[in-house]
Amino acid sequence: MAYQNVLDALAEPRRRQILQALRSAPLSVKEIAQTQPISRPAVSQHLKVLEAANLVGAAKQGTSRIYHIRREGLEELRRWLDGFWDDALSAFGAEVVRQVSENDD
Repeated sequence: MAYQNVLDALAEPRRRQILQALRSAPLSVKEIAQTQPISRPAVSQHLKVLEAANLVGAAKQGTSRIYHIRREGLEELRRWLDGFWDDALSAFGAEVVRQVSENDD
């Protein structure tokens, strides 16, 4: 249930804001902190949680770590959510068939 880790990580509003900040380009902790009303150490802690959920990755660049979104980290969540959509479409299709059958009788 990797999607559960993603949901847990994204439950915190600051983490969603950090992920949003990374949508436009990879950023260092310092650059991310400049977009947030929290300290650099707090940003680092949130990034650790996002990294553990496989939502962000980091590459060493000099003395900095540059964070980027790992889109594959969202795949498990997307598959789980798509299951709800598939169920809804199946139920809709079954209802259409049922109503057509009733009208044919």
